[in-house]
Amino acid sequence: MKSLVKKEFSLAIPPLTYVFLAFALMSFIPGYPILCGAFFTCLGIFQGYLSAREAGDIYFSLMLPVRKKDIVRAKYISVMILEGISLLLMCVFTFIRMTYLSSSPVYLTNVMMAANPLFIAFALMVYALFNAVFLGGYFRTGYNLGKPFVIFAVTAFLVIALGEALHHFPGLGRLNEPGWEGSKDLLWCAAAALAVYLAVSLLSMRISEKRFALLDL
Repeated sequence: MKSLVKKEFSLAIPPLTYVFLAFALMSFIPGYPILCGAFFTCLGIFQGYLSAREAGDIYFSLMLPVRKKDIVRAKYISVMILEGISLLLMCVFTFIRMTYLSSSPVYLTNVMMAANPLFIAFALMVYALFNAVFLGGYFRTGYNLGKPFVIFAVTAFLVIALGEALHHFPGLGRLNEPGWEGSKDLLWCAAAALAVYLAVSLLSMRISEKRFALLDL
């Protein structure tokens, strides 16, 4: 398994995918839907899958002396590592924004989603959707990428729209606190989202293993 994951990072994941991780910096942009940073990370991974498909990566993997389910696991693990790096960057930038920049006028008057634990929770939901909808859809055929990504993009932007609109509902303004005061109790949202992300990703991986095992490529 370790060798297959290493193969993913050495051969299947192009440099452009790593460049897209820099979109985590969108966490600092006021007056902008910062959750789009999570979507762009997924877009970078999608571009990597496009490049890998054109290079025949899945057929190369099938010729290796490994089990089909190990191929699926390696791809899920590599994607989750990339998502983890992006999420870690978002957490660092969110901590900086909440600790040192929370009193900045551009953030105090920001009508868009603030960088706080709820933002991290919604980013995890976007990644969970990507793993379930895009990766799960890809392993239905082993080659079709367009339709799963379009379905993911539509659902992801619905989640982003919900995240941006939630604090505008009456009584929910506290969800958009720019600093730690009043936001600490939102940490449970991030913890719950992490549990959902792991559960959804692992379930999607199990289903994809069974689907891929039945494919005749």
